[in-house]
Amino acid sequence: MNAIHGADTATVTRMEDLRQSTRSAHQSVDDMVMEMAPFDNRDNYMRFLTLQYVFHARMKPLYDAEDLNRVIPGLVARSRYKAVCDDLADLECARPEIGSRFEISAQDAERIGWLYVCEGSSLGAAFLLKAAANIGLGDAFGARHLAGHPDGRGKHWREFVEQVNDLELSDDKEIAVRNGAVAAFAYFRNLMGNLPLQ
Repeated sequence: MNAIHGADTATVTRMEDLRQSTRSAHQSVDDMVMEMAPFDNRDNYMRFLTLQYVFHARMKPLYDAEDLNRVIPGLVARSRYKAVCDDLADLECARPEIGSRFEISAQDAERIGWLYVCEGSSLGAAFLLKAAANIGLGDAFGARHLAGHPDGRGKHWREFVEQVNDLELSDDKEIAVRNGAVAAFAYFRNLMGNLPLQ
């Protein structure tokens, strides 16, 4: 398992380092999502689902990337893009036309940081899925993308953690991974602030 030595001489794994490095950015995104009150009513949820669609649509090329699938086996199957599309169809909502807007600029090792953020959101979606029941949505209708993996959220996440921790990366690439995770949180905040939502 790849480990990183911090200034306090403690040894942490790559994923622990990412969690610590993005704690405040992660909290700010969580706070902004909750301010949207996505599960108070269907209109609010549709605004949230639009955000999810744009994010997962832009993330899909990372999940499809051949080089990433070689080092993170099974990555392509982790994408939740299709589930988001199915949710839009359930609610009879057309897929938003986003064209070239809100493109993701992530190269090489930065992409691992972006994947960390996207996969982490799946782990934390159990609370959101439970809240979705308040407006008649669930893992079989309207909130499919919030559902856990059939093998369990925890197991699915631990497999990803192990795969990422075991990657052999140079110091420059470690920094790139961290920067990618920070950029991913900033990207989602930007979506919430700038995406036209109906």
